[in-house]
Amino acid sequence: MIRVIAWRAAFALPLLVAVTAGMFALAQASPFDPVRQYLGDRAMVTDPAVVAQIRANWGLDRPFLEQYATWLGNLVTGELGESRSFHRPVAEIVAERLPWTLLATSSAIVLMLAGSLVVGTLAAWRKGSLLDRVITGGAFANESVPVFWLALLSIYVFALKLGWLPAGGLSDAASSTLEPLDVAHHLILPVVVLAISQSSWLVLYVRESVIGTLREDYVIGARARGLRERTVLVRHALRSALLPFLTILGARVPELVTGAILVETVFSWPGVASTSVQAALAVDFPLLAVLTLMGTIAVVAGNLLADLAYRVADPRTRTVAV
Repeated sequence: MIRVIAWRAAFALPLLVAVTAGMFALAQASPFDPVRQYLGDRAMVTDPAVVAQIRANWGLDRPFLEQYATWLGNLVTGELGESRSFHRPVAEIVAERLPWTLLATSSAIVLMLAGSLVVGTLAAWRKGSLLDRVITGGAFANESVPVFWLALLSIYVFALKLGWLPAGGLSDAASSTLEPLDVAHHLILPVVVLAISQSSWLVLYVRESVIGTLREDYVIGARARGLRERTVLVRHALRSALLPFLTILGARVPELVTGAILVETVFSWPGVASTSVQAALAVDFPLLAVLTLMGTIAVVAGNLLADLAYRVADPRTRTVAV
């Protein structure tokens, strides 16, 4: 396990450097001027000397390589810079909003895993039945639906029409404090929408994997020995079918990050994912660069955790060279 982590870390470091260099190159090529975006309507009447002074204060008048080296050096020392749109340190914004994103995404992952395993296994168990066709058709239909449309539909149905759940935010507008039950009530819709939007291929993959495993000789032998169908399905077929499932789960991390951005934006959830949209609209590069780097780290970490889980689940892979 330690060898795998060390080997992946050795490859992750140049990847992260390449991502940051690409971010700076795109920022330099962007037609949007962060100073004019910062000034807004005042840019038309602001003295050019003042504009030049702001540009110098932000270091935008320096060469590309010098800007990049300065930012990278500050990043290594933990200095993330000042947000131009929030007028606060980037580290402070991330520390304030990251726990809410972790709460929403971790809850969605748990729900997504449990739901995909149960629904996919039921579809495989009743292969060819009406239940199987409904689950398969629903999974394909769900995959074609944009995440933001599903979020807006859930708000329309459960918040506006039925009035069961709040439409967004972290707590009620009239509340002056954060109560755990109130936060949990506001968390239901974002978590359910995010989990459902990312579960389609997982359901289909579990279904196909379980169907293939049910044809194996050891499963047929277990049935021939008179074991109950539930025992055969859960302890024999599903257990072996989970191994490829771990691999595809790691590949879904990038889509989970993208889905979190859209879901948090629609539901006004105060996490770092929705903050990236605000930073992009405001051309707030110091904040946007850190959030993009965090997204890259999340993808790398997700794939690493999937590989480690695969080695834990299947001891045979531990003997394979890194």
